[in-house]
Amino acid sequence: MGVYEELQARGLIAQVTDEETIRDLVNNGKAVFYIGFDPTADSLHVGHFMALCLMKRLQMAGNKPIALIGGGTAMIGDPSGRTDMRSMMTTEMIDHNCECFKKQMSRFIEFGDDKAIMVNNADWLRDLNYIEFIRDIGACFSVNNMLRAECYKQRMEKGLSFLEFNYMIMQSYDFMALYEKYGCNLQFGGDDQWSNMLGGTELIRKKLGKDASAMTITLLLNSEGKKMGKTAKGAVWLDPEKTSPYEFYQYWRNVGDGDVLKCIRMLTFLPLEQINEMDSWEGSQLNEAKEILAYELTKLVHGEEEAEKAKAAAKALFAGGADFANMPTTTLKAEDFRDGTIDILAVLTASGLTPSRSEARRAVEQGGVTVNDEKVTDIKTSYTAEDFAGDGMLVRRGKKNYKKIVF
Repeated sequence: MGVYEELQARGLIAQVTDEETIRDLVNNGKAVFYIGFDPTADSLHVGHFMALCLMKRLQMAGNKPIALIGGGTAMIGDPSGRTDMRSMMTTEMIDHNCECFKKQMSRFIEFGDDKAIMVNNADWLRDLNYIEFIRDIGACFSVNNMLRAECYKQRMEKGLSFLEFNYMIMQSYDFMALYEKYGCNLQFGGDDQWSNMLGGTELIRKKLGKDASAMTITLLLNSEGKKMGKTAKGAVWLDPEKTSPYEFYQYWRNVGDGDVLKCIRMLTFLPLEQINEMDSWEGSQLNEAKEILAYELTKLVHGEEEAEKAKAAAKALFAGGADFANMPTTTLKAEDFRDGTIDILAVLTASGLTPSRSEARRAVEQGGVTVNDEKVTDIKTSYTAEDFAGDGMLVRRGKKNYKKIVF
């Protein structure tokens, strides 16, 4: 089985410009491909994780990755998948985030001579002459076609700024610049990037008379169709200072039953034969599958030692004299969530761990409440229904009073 067929079997391929061309490139180690990462924060997150795993798979198959850091495009902001405009960042903030990305990516991709390279599109975008750029590049784009792109259509009702309207042109220019500088013949990205990626292949054809290819990978969605990688605290980060290895492990340990095997197939490097055998697993076996998922991904991101620690901590968490599967359980209802969330005080009262919100407040403020062994000190801490999916979460008041909370 070639790497292209493996990507298909893992459910990673969404759309391709030319299947036979891309199959030939990646299966025979002829792809010089790039994936772009806009540095909108000082850490990569789970949303980037699948792209990093894809780069690693393709590099292992002999292809050459280019990790493109968007120090230039981040100054505009990608409108794809958003209902509002991104906050503007200073060049100092962007450059700091770029450095953080570089350090994290090195844990996944092997950089060096004839291996992988990392480049920053600030090198060619920040010093462009606007008039020359619009005359030379802007003339290649039809506004009518751009407005039909999904990334723009969903923004038209609330307003699309002209600044953001430039994003597709900038990303397309990136592809052409990488084609000319490094022989980049293939671009990968999330499925919400399809229109931008087609813009790049068209620009290369019009300006250079050459063919380049693009392929999108499946977005990581849960069984309800929502993007994965979010918790009550926000994004699940790859930086251990922002999301600890234990929290990272617990996030994957608590995915829904309907999502665990899909995540194992798409994100881990376990052999497909082993994963296919899990397709018939059910009941308690799905809990074992979740532990496998959590361990494998924590090992990928934080190393084997941290994965072992997180696994041991998770087991110790439920060693308080009760089996997690059989401990007292409270099931939350849809009406318990206001505007899609429930605060920690409501969790404590709904579960019966406290008789009132005022006592729940005192318990939190006195440091006597933990959720999945993480102390909760802010009474405004809130959770979504997704946080309680699957095995739910263990909520303790003191050492002896605890409940498993599920939804």
